[in-house]
Amino acid sequence: MTRSHTQPRDRAFVELQPRLFAVAYRMLGTVSDAEDIVQDAYLRWQRVDAEKVRDETGYLIRVVTRLCLDHLRAARAIRDAYPGEWLPEPLVTDDVTERLDRDVSVALMMALERLSPLERAAFLLHDVFECSYDELSNTLERSHSSCRQLVSRARRHIEHMKPRARVDREHGQELANAFFSAAKSGDTKHLTDLLSRDVQLHSDGGGKIIATLNPIIGRDKVIRFFAGLSRKPSATQPAHWVACQLNGLPAIINREPGGTLQATSVTIDKGKIAAIYMVRNPDKTRHLESVMSD
Repeated sequence: MTRSHTQPRDRAFVELQPRLFAVAYRMLGTVSDAEDIVQDAYLRWQRVDAEKVRDETGYLIRVVTRLCLDHLRAARAIRDAYPGEWLPEPLVTDDVTERLDRDVSVALMMALERLSPLERAAFLLHDVFECSYDELSNTLERSHSSCRQLVSRARRHIEHMKPRARVDREHGQELANAFFSAAKSGDTKHLTDLLSRDVQLHSDGGGKIIATLNPIIGRDKVIRFFAGLSRKPSATQPAHWVACQLNGLPAIINREPGGTLQATSVTIDKGKIAAIYMVRNPDKTRHLESVMSD
């Protein structure tokens, strides 16, 4: 292919790349897999006669979606056997890019995980990325009525995931920092002030690092958990930790005793911390090393 043909083709892909990553990440819940899918889509794009593609955006979203569906089907058995809770791979969202243009909250990603691959694709493409039913039917190779049923079923599963009121970013980070310090020191009084009565703690170690196998629900239980951790001989305040935004939530990244990289993010509702998400699986935090070194 001549240089004059190659440059516009690459330029079109580069312009769409953030949107393609956004689709893949929401489908898969992992940064590394989403990046691999986008790279695979690029290689396929290079082999296509671009002059025959009337809608570049629609074509590339179809390619990415179908690659994600294949990946999810192949990985279903592994995901079903995942030890303990599954949390999405944390996505750094400090920069205002298209990765932030729609909800990537941990709670929504966990809700999407409970959908079938087709339901997830249908919901994301129609309700999140605003594709028409014509586009959805073409992408999923299903009839209009089938696509409508997929979207409807997905909505019923995640209807409780209504967006919470936006929290001022600076205030949210202050609460996250205060919680992190109180949790590490076992300051039960401060934790009582910070946590909502029905707070939930979710932790993902992937069977490789110690983590809770099931959610811990309720302020008293969560406080007892952190108080117990603070009494262990190895418990110390981290020498280095970084405040940031992960999946649009105020978060802390730190290195635990023994070298484990941990990502902790919190959801805030009515001035209290309503949910805590701790990702400890090294396969899911490896890409955050660069954040710690900045």
